[in-house]
This record gives sequence, C-alpha cells and structure tokens, in this order.
Amino acid sequence: MPALAAEPMNTKPAKTVPFTSNSGAMAIVTTIFFMWGLITVLNDILIPHLKAIFSLNYTQVMMVQFCFFSSYFVFAFPFGKIVERIGYQKTMVVGLCTSGIGALLFLPAALVASFPLFLGALIVVAAGITGLQVAANPYVSILGDPASASSRLNLAQALNSLGTTIAPYVGGILILSNTSIGRTAVQEAHSVILPYVGLAGVLFILAIGVALSKLPQMLEMTEARNEAAHANSRIWHYRHTMLGALGIFLYVGAEVSIGSFLVNYFSQSEIGGFSAQTAAKFVSLYWGGAMVGRFIGSAVLRKVQAGVALGSVAMVACVLVMTSMMTTGHVAMAAIILVGLFNSVMFPNIFTLGIAELGPLTGEGSGLLIAAIVGGAIIPVAQGAIADRIGIHHAFVLPVLCYLYIIYYGFRGSKPAKRIVA
Repeated sequence: MPALAAEPMNTKPAKTVPFTSNSGAMAIVTTIFFMWGLITVLNDILIPHLKAIFSLNYTQVMMVQFCFFSSYFVFAFPFGKIVERIGYQKTMVVGLCTSGIGALLFLPAALVASFPLFLGALIVVAAGITGLQVAANPYVSILGDPASASSRLNLAQALNSLGTTIAPYVGGILILSNTSIGRTAVQEAHSVILPYVGLAGVLFILAIGVALSKLPQMLEMTEARNEAAHANSRIWHYRHTMLGALGIFLYVGAEVSIGSFLVNYFSQSEIGGFSAQTAAKFVSLYWGGAMVGRFIGSAVLRKVQAGVALGSVAMVACVLVMTSMMTTGHVAMAAIILVGLFNSVMFPNIFTLGIAELGPLTGEGSGLLIAAIVGGAIIPVAQGAIADRIGIHHAFVLPVLCYLYIIYYGFRGSKPAKRIVA
C-alpha cells in the first residue's frame, strides 16, 4: 500500500534539537513503515478466509476494506489535531498502541466467530495506522540532512513495500494453511488468533521503543497554515487539485480492489485452480512488483515528466487488466500480477501533480488528497457487487475504468489551469 506523502510546507525548514546520530531513530521509524504495510495487506488474506467462514458474497466480504480504508477519511483530521497538540513522537506511540489494541480485539472476534466483531477490530487497527501515517511521514524528513530528506522517505516507503510483499506469503502460511473441511466456523476463525496477537505484541514493543527513544523533536510549522488562513482562497478553485483528489480516490481503489480479489481469482479453475494458501503466495508477487517499481521509477522520473510517466504507466496497467479479463490460465495470472509493477509510481505522481502551484494552500491540498484514500473503501465494495452479478473474472472492468481516468489525468487533467481569485 502507498505511504502518505509528507505534507509539504512553504516555510522555513523546521528547527530540531541538537542530536549526534539518527541511525537508531531512522531504524525505529522505518520499522513502523514496514509494520503498517504488512498489516494493511494482511486484509487480502483475511478476505477469502472470512468469506469462507461466514459464507459471504463478494459485496459483503469487501466490508473488510470498506471499514479499514474509511478510517483514513474519518481519523486523518483528528490525528492531525493530535499531532499539533502532543507532537509527532507521542502521536506515533498513540497510533502504535491503538493498532495494538485493535489487533488484540481479533481474539474475542475469533473466539465467538463474529464477522461484525472482526470489522470492529479492523476499524481500531486502521485508526491507529492512520495516526502513524499522519505522524511518521513528515517526521522521517527531519531525521538528518534536509538535502537527503527525499532519500530517507524513499527508503521508508521501500520498507513499507517490503511489508506489503511478504504479508500475503506469511498470512497464507499462518491463516490459510489451517483451514480444512469439516471444521466449524469457530474453529476456522481461531486461525487468526496467533498472527494478530503476535502483531499486537510487536506493535506494543515498538510503541515502548518509540516512547523511550530520544528522538529529535520537531517544532510545529504553522507559518504556512497561517498564511493559508489569510489567503481568502478556496482550494476547490484549483481544477488540477480537485481532479488529483479523484485520481487518488480511483488509484487507491483500483490497487486495493485488485489485491483484495486475487486469492479468489487465482483459485478459479479457469485461472489457476490453486488452493487459497498457494494463491496467497502469488499475491506477494503483485505487491512485490510495486516495491521493484518504486526503485525503477525513482531513476526514470529524473528524466521523464511526472504527467507523462503517470499517463504511460496507467495505460499499461489498463491494458494488462483488460488482457487478464479476456484470457485465462497463466496469461491471465501474469497480466494481473504485472499490474502491481506499474501501480508503483502512480500515487507519488498523482500526489505531486495535485499539489503543484498551490502556494500557501499546499497543506490544505495535501489534506484533501490524503482524505481521498477513502477510495480504498468504496471501489472494492463496488467491484464486489459487480462480481456477485457477472462473476469475478469480468468484475475487473471497474479497475479498467479507474485507470482510464488516471490516463486522462496524467496527460491532460494534471496541468494547472486556474488560480484562486481573491
């Protein structure tokens, strides 16, 4: 999953307290990036597991993603206020503890085999991860020389991608390998207890580590916000920003929706005919492609304009999804897995293009784009409804439509066209 970009500010560099080495602090914070990537993509394993346990249709089971990604919209702004009140380090502690509590709530949900309780636990987990997103991204940028801030953010996001890559593989072993015919729903539900209680333990240990660490402190940057407050302007007057928010909504929705269906998709007899556990290993390739693509994209984007790159990769992704829809077997599998590679650079490009030329409204524009991640809640449910009616194979028409819009945004819609009128 994409990590939220650090909120840009048109102001002087943030002041920090003196420190001698940031290697320990960087190690702690990048571990947080890794953990939220792993936890987020574990949903792709939970979906087929809970679908089988509770005999859900695709629309119903996609409530997993709806509850999880709705938290970005619901909790992002409150956590922004928390950051202003208690600072970045303490907010990271709060986020880790909140996610840890949510992971522990999987225990009662599994013991009574209750789908609503699972959804409630996911909401708490996601609330904590939202707090981590809001606090950790801007914090990474101050852990060292400002000139290398971009490099540190790329490293942290690469660790996030590593988490998303191994999550399906590990989740398949710990959760899906324990399923068998003849077991009751309660017995099947118990397979999530060990991995999520283990995650809770790791999250609490990380919270203690962050709390006890002497991390460099960051003074809140308010000059740009104050400037924006007196600009007497409206963010929605910026057409490229509003279209960019829609782009983030559709991109995250398409990426999450594809990942959510892959285990069930690869289990179809005409596609792969694999067991759920085997199919989960192939899902790792989808998310691993995004990690590889980030390293390739960091080099390519030095020579190619962001809009052109975005439109080009979206065009390839669109063709790959259509190829998977029109074929079967290994060709259909390979095509949909390769989409992950071309998804990799979409989020940072849409984000960068969306906040271009906003001046003092850059922070407000960033908040709007971050809230648009709620697309990860809406699009999977919509694709689930389509799959229930026309089948999972052709339900991928929805991501195709999403990529068609991103093609338009990359080549045309991302060009700044209107400034605010005072």
